[in-house]
Amino acid sequence: MATGIDVDGYLRRLRLTGLAGTPPGTAGLFALHRAHAERVPYECLEIWLGRRTTVDPGESAQRILRGRGGYCFHLNGAFAGLLEALGYQVTRHVGGVQGHADPSAGASGNHLVLTVSGPDGRWLVDLGMGDGLYEPLPLAEGVYRQGPFTYGLRPSEAEAGGWRFDHDERGGFAGMDFRPGAVPMTAFTGKHEHLSTSPQSVFVRTATVQRRDSAGADILRGLTLTRVGSAGTRTVLQEPDDYFGALGDVFGLTLSDVTPEEKAALWRRLVTAHERWLSEV
Repeated sequence: MATGIDVDGYLRRLRLTGLAGTPPGTAGLFALHRAHAERVPYECLEIWLGRRTTVDPGESAQRILRGRGGYCFHLNGAFAGLLEALGYQVTRHVGGVQGHADPSAGASGNHLVLTVSGPDGRWLVDLGMGDGLYEPLPLAEGVYRQGPFTYGLRPSEAEAGGWRFDHDERGGFAGMDFRPGAVPMTAFTGKHEHLSTSPQSVFVRTATVQRRDSAGADILRGLTLTRVGSAGTRTVLQEPDDYFGALGDVFGLTLSDVTPEEKAALWRRLVTAHERWLSEV
């Protein structure tokens, strides 16, 4: 059993207590993935609150149990621990996500990828791509539709023996490559330090919260809230009540672990970043 993972508490967080004690299977894997995507947001607010985190799965799971989320090292790291505790065979891979502005392929190490092996084959399992997967994908070349998004999966041209995930053209990034070999969580320590502290990091530059569901994705970048689905919407949240209300209502982030003083400081940082962004566009 994975160290530091409160399985019963995690399943309560996902509202899937009925899975406790059941044999690991494909149906259970899909249910776990869908519930996690819907109820545990992709977010980097700890960085904007000035709080340090690690890639330790136990720490990430505890934060998730407190009603928070995280980015790929946190979400996929904790989810891998939960799956292993439930009896699934999980492999961790070094991946690399590329943005639209820099679509150069390759596994740069900025992403943790999971694959799960079972009686029905191998699956790509990934809760750390924001507006990416809602359900696992079979690890087989093809084109896959999930809600409003169309994804591609094919052998990687940049990583021998690895795989390439091509995002929908409306997605928040171009795609992702990952290597075939298994790695421990410590393989991501250095990149996590960079992503959580460097002024060049996308997480340091932009406070991001995302949540995937069966019909699309909700995306909050800075003060701009966007819905991507069959019908898209875009709203700028101009008051703190609107911002923190959206965190709770749309993403389930009540920030019960954040003091009023911390919220006020976060809001000031968000406004400053938004004004800087407006001056640059």
